Amino acid sequence: MQSELFAAENTAQPATAPGLTAQSAKSLKYAVNGECLARQGSMVAFRGDLRFEKKGQGVGKFLQRALTGEGVPLMTVRGQGEAWFAHFDRNCFIVDLVQGDALTLNGSNVLVFDSSLHYDIRMVQGVGMAGGGLFNCVFSGQGRLGLVCAGTPIIIPVHPQAPVFVDTDAVVGWSANLQTSLNRSQTFGSMVRGGSGEVYQLRLDGEGFVIVQPSEA
Repeated sequence: MQSELFAAENTAQPATAPGLTAQSAKSLKYAVNGECLARQGSMVAFRGDLRFEKKGQGVGKFLQRALTGEGVPLMTVRGQGEAWFAHFDRNCFIVDLVQGDALTLNGSNVLVFDSSLHYDIRMVQGVGMAGGGLFNCVFSGQGRLGLVCAGTPIIIPVHPQAPVFVDTDAVVGWSANLQTSLNRSQTFGSMVRGGSGEVYQLRLDGEGFVIVQPSEA
């Protein structure tokens, strides 16, 4: 049987080492030799001896999720084999974290990650109770993290003399060392006249980067 469907880049190859790799622009593969953590329901295929179990969040994270609505519904993948992950046809990317790194992410953008990584749910400082995305997941430690974005993300450097302002519905994540605050870019008079649709943004100050997706879903 012949078809461009069977092109080499579409064909899954046996893993050469354990861990997370890119299968395509829309999917990631994890060669499991022990365990990894993934978003519940994100597995699209697997082969080998693998078990998928809902991961308990612990009392602290359960209460945080109940109060904030943030977090990631996770499952633990255990055993030996290969599993493929995707989420709503979104683009997939891999981030390598080393000791000393810390990345804050919107929970909806997390796909799969090494169990060696530590994550916590933290309030976005300086935002108060206005706007969206008040709580994010902060990842630290050493390991690989797979994330998803609606489209190809924009990576914007942040410098001390050049703060960046991002829509809270479009931001994916940022360097966890950055300082955050709420910015209001619309005057009261403009709001009375109907508004621009751009009332509040998240302001990021310091040295690092911010990841923005071309979508306000």
